[in-house]
Amino acid sequence: MTFPLPTFGLRSLSLLAASAIAAATFSASGPGAQATGATAVSAPVAAKRAANPVTPGDFTGFGFDQCLAPTQRAMNAWRRSSPFSAVGIYISGDSRACRNQPNLTPTWVADQLRLGWRLLPITLGPQASCQPRFPRYSDDVKINPKPGADKLYTTAQRQGVAEAVKTVADAKALGIVPGSTLWYDLEGFDSGNTHCRESALSFLSGWTTRLRALGYVSGVYSSAGSGIAALDQARIKRPNRFVLPDRIWLARWDGVANTSTSYVRSDGWQPGRRIKQYRGGHDEVHGGVRINIDSNYLSLGRGSVAAPEGRCGGVRVSFTSYPVIRAPKGDTTPSRAHVKALQCLLQERGLFRGRLTGAYGPTLVTAMNAWQRSQGLPVSRNWHTRPWMTLLAVGARPVLKFGSTGHPVRGVQRTLNASRVGTPVRVTGVYDAATAAKVRAWQAKVKLPVTGVVAGDSWLRLAKGYR
Repeated sequence: MTFPLPTFGLRSLSLLAASAIAAATFSASGPGAQATGATAVSAPVAAKRAANPVTPGDFTGFGFDQCLAPTQRAMNAWRRSSPFSAVGIYISGDSRACRNQPNLTPTWVADQLRLGWRLLPITLGPQASCQPRFPRYSDDVKINPKPGADKLYTTAQRQGVAEAVKTVADAKALGIVPGSTLWYDLEGFDSGNTHCRESALSFLSGWTTRLRALGYVSGVYSSAGSGIAALDQARIKRPNRFVLPDRIWLARWDGVANTSTSYVRSDGWQPGRRIKQYRGGHDEVHGGVRINIDSNYLSLGRGSVAAPEGRCGGVRVSFTSYPVIRAPKGDTTPSRAHVKALQCLLQERGLFRGRLTGAYGPTLVTAMNAWQRSQGLPVSRNWHTRPWMTLLAVGARPVLKFGSTGHPVRGVQRTLNASRVGTPVRVTGVYDAATAAKVRAWQAKVKLPVTGVVAGDSWLRLAKGYR
């Protein structure tokens, strides 16, 4: 299915329609003022902004974009219940539908970054000269299509430079730090119109050149069949004519959550330099909060990669199954590898004080019984599924979902393997599709909302050994 002149969700709404949706969906969270350009701030506030991480960073996973930045209540609900970890926000541009952003403040930005959201700051400024839906207001302009005497569309390029300067000022005012990716939203246009296409590419060339000079990463959002296809054609056929963006965000509403499309060659902006908007405007409800969104799949930087883990000097604690450990009887002895893992885990809790030999003995039983008592479990010389789960689930309890990484993810993977619910997963520290499927299977078994997200209630039940 082709989109010669596509429209994209709330990107194409009028200001009135966008405001109506926002009013029906969210309650006001305070008189936040939109940040436009540099503003004077106190030293503590400036320090807080400077501490913000680069966004979006290395990540593979899901994101959404919406015209108005949602309220904090909505963001909190979606963080705990939705599959999304990234959010597109319109921070700049005279042609954006949502010029007034009551929730979008430096505090809002800092809070989302602190909570683990990956932000995708978007600018919707001058649009292609042949785009029929723009200009949107009396005081915004379109990209100048005149080639000029040098036939290089210099005026359009200068417009792109000016928009980059303005966007960086708006980004800095919100606390979005250098190194972050800023995205230009170029709505779909007739790429067969030579002056329209060439001036748009020149505009984006100016945008990218100045963003890089100002310390930011250049991203461009557009229809796969028009703006993105034109960029890819230029990349292959005229590699020295334009300065191309560092990353692309392609709109292709095929319902497939990946970064592929036939409009862009497979080697273009790969690896780790693509987002795909795979579904257009629709309502979703998570945590009781309804938002009209576009859905996106991100594959950026190194992707979701977990740092290496070392436990007890290299003791293996990750398995696809965690069998019952029983006292030796006759020729039957428990798995030495699993006993050693148990010794390690109990030692980390300050309960096992012997050498990590993998041998079952009185010192281990004493530590096992101490843990069982602390968890309100039956005290026994045997180590069953529930004790395994309660011990493996120990640690930090952040919200985890597809794309999350780190030690807490390993804890969930191990705990679910110990539960014997569903198909075992590899313990990688990366919350992948297999992990999400196992979480959903376990949530259904213990009668929790089946979200595929590990948050408060899921952590509590994992830590109590529910299965």
